[in-house]
Amino acid sequence: MNIFNEEPFLIAEIGVNYYDIAKKENISNMEAAKLMVKEAKDAGCNAVKFQSYKANTIASKNSPAYWDTTEEPTTSQYELFKKFDSFGKEEYKEIADYCNEIGIMFLSTPFDFDSIDYLDEFMDVYKISSSDLTNLPFIKKIAKKGKPIIISTGASTLDEIKLAIDTIEEANEDYTNGKSAIGIMHCVLSYPTDNNDANLLMIKNLKDLYPNYEIGYSDHTKPDDKMLILTTAYLYGATILEKHYTLDKTLKGNDHYHGMDPEDIKTFVQNIKLIKQINGQYDKIPLECEGESRKQARRSIIALKEIKSGEEITEDKLTYKRPGTGISPTQLDTVVGKKAKIDIKEDDVLSYDMFE
Repeated sequence: MNIFNEEPFLIAEIGVNYYDIAKKENISNMEAAKLMVKEAKDAGCNAVKFQSYKANTIASKNSPAYWDTTEEPTTSQYELFKKFDSFGKEEYKEIADYCNEIGIMFLSTPFDFDSIDYLDEFMDVYKISSSDLTNLPFIKKIAKKGKPIIISTGASTLDEIKLAIDTIEEANEDYTNGKSAIGIMHCVLSYPTDNNDANLLMIKNLKDLYPNYEIGYSDHTKPDDKMLILTTAYLYGATILEKHYTLDKTLKGNDHYHGMDPEDIKTFVQNIKLIKQINGQYDKIPLECEGESRKQARRSIIALKEIKSGEEITEDKLTYKRPGTGISPTQLDTVVGKKAKIDIKEDDVLSYDMFE
């Protein structure tokens, strides 16, 4: 069962980047969040994704940073999350309503049990972060909702992925009887991910291991100007694509420095349009546009020398030249051994009415 109808399905992960956009634009956090949603929609995204948490439910006060502190100088996870945890159920409901109004899917990754419950009221698909891949009680509660689940696999082993998938399927038979679906996202849990660590071939590995599931890619690399990394992920089989998103990649802190902006989204969308245009059909057949070339650029059996009426046609009297409107060289055996009914000039295109 497919999670989404569109392929690829592009998710702009706003996360909590709207806080910094609000400061830059001197607008409220809600206005900034809606601005980012609108820009993502206009650029061609299928969904936007936020992050629902409170600092005291996601990290201990003793949790150290694991990101590039030259870009985000906060050295404590708790302190970083505390900066960006003011939104709750009412705020996300308002954003979800706005998403419905303008026609883009609302998503938010829950990071605690409370957000699992309140997001259920206005969210159709759950996203489980790489950080919660081994949080089996948490996964089980999400699975009991019976909604499609996308799960990221950053920093995980195959055994851990299998255990998470098994937990989902054991918690709710909807995932095994086709009533609901699971998407498995290749992801590298490093911010930003160096290009050498992107390991996009892991997408193919997941597709081979889980052929009945949708496979995606959650990208933490810095966007290249042609969006080739995300495009390659699609070409390798990732049908769900997620990338951090900002309106200003130069902003310090959090997820701006490895996020895509609206122009990057437009570039990616154009890449996909071109790919779909050039993909064409699977079956190898001559195309309509090749019709004239097929006639004129192929070879026919041609008289290498003059052949008199009554002479036997032998291979040494023949050659093969354009156009291809005469007898094909594939039919050589039907020509050799026949006798000429008329005088055949050198370089004539042979036809069967020339033979006895």
